[in-house]
Amino acid sequence: MSYTIAEKILKSHSTENKVFPGQYIEAEIDLIMVHEQLGGRIHEEYEKLGLSEVWDPNRIFFILDHWVPAPSVSAAQMHKDCRNFAKKYKFIHNMGMDKGICHQVLPELGFSRPGMLIVGSDSHTTTYGAFNCLSTGIGATDVVMVFATGLLWFKIPESFKVNLSNELGKAVMAKDFILTFIGNISTKGALYKSLEFHGNGIEKLSIDSRMTISNMVVEAGAKFGVFLPDRKLEYWLSKRTTIPYTLVKPDKDAEYEEVFEYNLSEITPVVAKPSNPDNLAYIEEVEGLKIDQAFLGSCTNGRMEDLRIAAQIMKGNKVNSNIRMIITPASTEIYLRALKEGLIEIFLKSGAIVTNSTCGACIGGHLGVLGENEICISSTNRNFTGRMGDPSSQIYLASPATVAASALAGKIADPREVYS
Repeated sequence: MSYTIAEKILKSHSTENKVFPGQYIEAEIDLIMVHEQLGGRIHEEYEKLGLSEVWDPNRIFFILDHWVPAPSVSAAQMHKDCRNFAKKYKFIHNMGMDKGICHQVLPELGFSRPGMLIVGSDSHTTTYGAFNCLSTGIGATDVVMVFATGLLWFKIPESFKVNLSNELGKAVMAKDFILTFIGNISTKGALYKSLEFHGNGIEKLSIDSRMTISNMVVEAGAKFGVFLPDRKLEYWLSKRTTIPYTLVKPDKDAEYEEVFEYNLSEITPVVAKPSNPDNLAYIEEVEGLKIDQAFLGSCTNGRMEDLRIAAQIMKGNKVNSNIRMIITPASTEIYLRALKEGLIEIFLKSGAIVTNSTCGACIGGHLGVLGENEICISSTNRNFTGRMGDPSSQIYLASPATVAASALAGKIADPREVYS
């Protein structure tokens, strides 16, 4: 039989001789990531089992990132419960709360490698597909099962082949592509599918860009979003890990439920209007809409590529006096690199606020909360009603370039007009 990447990886992690779409299997997990949700239902449910250990403390990646530092008594208690559980069950990879956002930190430390099967207590665990592995988010009860057994059931997904050709244009980013894709197929268009990214366009995409795309496939309902491997990926991994891995490519005659063709040179700046990631609008349709806040950060777009293009746009300019701009580097490593490159200085001199590395404003937990009827343009992945604050507030999703250009203008602006 011939297999897609998802089929190959799931088969290699099961005892099945053959796999096919729709088949249910039990698969061995390589790594599980948990964050604050450990201090929610997870720790209580696990302790009900009365087990004195977890299946493999070396294959659990634990980090605090959503509410950092703790902004309330309830968040502080959640953090305390997390730390106590991690200590009790002797977690080896306990990252604490000073590293940054889970989906950035885990790859930085070399934990996401080709061929792996990774799950996490966060829906955007799909991010690691940028590294030629399968990764997906799971719920609390599934986390408990993995903690106890190292195993989890999966349905073999149908795969969509997404062919990318050519190169993104000036001030156009991977976020513009993935928002366009989601807008085209809807938030249910890839429900429980594996999106497999092919084509010479991949070669032109940075690892940062690939992470942005894989991060947001879940907004189309996808189970996985995986990239074919190339030399750029191998070089990136060579700086992060010495652990051997095997690149996974689909068979030449692998079957796909559907094939999509995208010429990246034809992608233009877009936004997702409230209150759904598939509510697509071209920049010309919303240009000039006044905003109250601009946010650059999150596990989707808080990486070096994102900060650099924002700095290019903002250098020597000022954030519009009628709005506020918040910038959150996705990890401490990125923060330090941005400091060395002078990006943080550019942001501060422009009038932006730079925060510690945390999910922060993305979830409206304790930074950048929106008030009544306020409008935010954001580089995050979701714009659901009330996500960042008051239910009457509105979120427009956009690329870091568009967010930066809009912050200067005080209204949604086309980044191509100010990027040089």
